[in-house]
Amino acid sequence: MVGETIATALIEKGHNVRMGSRSANNDKAAAWVKKSNDKATQGDFDDAAAFGEIVFLCLNGAHALDAVQSIKTDSVNGKVVIDLTNPLDFSKGMPPRLLEGLNNSTSLGEQIQATLPTARVVKTFNTINSNVMVNPKLINNGDHTLFLCGNDNDAKNKVKHFLVDTFGWQPENLLDLGGIVAARGTEAYVPFWVMMMQATGSPMFNIKVVK
Repeated sequence: MVGETIATALIEKGHNVRMGSRSANNDKAAAWVKKSNDKATQGDFDDAAAFGEIVFLCLNGAHALDAVQSIKTDSVNGKVVIDLTNPLDFSKGMPPRLLEGLNNSTSLGEQIQATLPTARVVKTFNTINSNVMVNPKLINNGDHTLFLCGNDNDAKNKVKHFLVDTFGWQPENLLDLGGIVAARGTEAYVPFWVMMMQATGSPMFNIKVVK
């Protein structure tokens, strides 16, 4: 759902997008291509990674590393990879817990960067609803905080400009938390986000850092 929301917003803004799946002829991806414009195509994960100038990882956290391992190093060499994944375990119901082995001393973001060492991974968007990602004005006229982190400052700057120019995020609301290790914090926040969603009865909210 997250990947389709972002992909649809991008093709509507004139970008060419290839949606990746485990198989090149995935039925859901094919249905998305069929209902979209001529800027939409599909392929497997590696096809999509090789195709994109910017790669979005919109994956189920429990299976994200398996999917990322299917991407060839050359397909993402030097590219900005925007990681939206969260290592959530829903096996005990709601709210979810963090997956064992992907909390405290590491994070899914760090593991993705280690799996794709020549890519420039930027963790962002994982703390908000997908509709808010592509249209921040849905909440408080766009005045709320989006976190990002990653080891490459140039990559983070490119992502900031992309988010401002493409989706209308306000530059002053993009909070850089530092290296990819900070993904431990943003991923750990998500179970709390789910609690707030349950308490408010809606996913259409975010927080704003004030000082």
